[in-house]
Amino acid sequence: MTTAIDLDKLDLAALLCSRVCHDVISPVGAIVNGLEVLEDEDDPSMKAFALDLIAKSAKQASARLQFARLAFGAAGSAGAQIDTGDAENVARGFIQDDRTSLEWTVPRALLPKNKVKLLLNLLLVAVSTIPRGGRIALSATGEGEAGGFQLRSEGSHARIPPHLADLLAGNAPDGGMVDAHAIQPHYTGLLARATGFAIRLSHEGDAVAITVETA
Repeated sequence: MTTAIDLDKLDLAALLCSRVCHDVISPVGAIVNGLEVLEDEDDPSMKAFALDLIAKSAKQASARLQFARLAFGAAGSAGAQIDTGDAENVARGFIQDDRTSLEWTVPRALLPKNKVKLLLNLLLVAVSTIPRGGRIALSATGEGEAGGFQLRSEGSHARIPPHLADLLAGNAPDGGMVDAHAIQPHYTGLLARATGFAIRLSHEGDAVAITVETA
C-alpha cells in the first residue's frame, strides 16, 4: 500500500536547500583545502597543484550553482519564461565530465519556467540511473508548450534506483520518510504534475528510458 508524500512548504524548502548545499559543499571544500596548501607550502610544484585545484573547484562550484538557480530557483516572477539555450548551457556545465556525456537536441525556444525546471530535474533523474557514468540523450517530442521530452541514459550498470518511480509519482518510500536524497525526484514529480505531464520509466539492458508526455 502506497502513502502519498505530505510535506509542508517549509520542509520542502529546507530539503531542497539541503540538496543544493550537498552539491556545492564538495568543490567549496576543495577550494578551502587548496588555499590552505598555498599558505603552508613553499614547494612550487605543490603551489601549482593547489592553484589548479582551486581553479577547477571554483569552476565546478559555479556550474553547480548556476544549474541550481534554474533547476530549483524562482527564475523570475510568475509566468516567466526561460530560454532552453540557457538551460542547455547550465546542464552541460553541471553534467558533462570525463564520465558522463550529454547529447541535447531540444530546439532553442522560450518555454514556461516550470517546464524548463522540469527538464533540468529530469536530467538529474537520468544521471541517477547511470551510477558509473555514461551517455544521456535528450530530445523533444511534439511541438509547443504541450510537447514532451524523451531521455535515454546508457551506461554500465544502468538501473532504475529503488523508490524512484514512487517518488516521481508523489508516493513515500518504505518508512514514509523523505530526506535530502529523495527530495529531488519528489520535486521532479511535483513539477510534472504542475505542468500537466506524466513521467514513465523503462529499463532495457544497459539503458533507461524516461518518457514525459501530457498527462
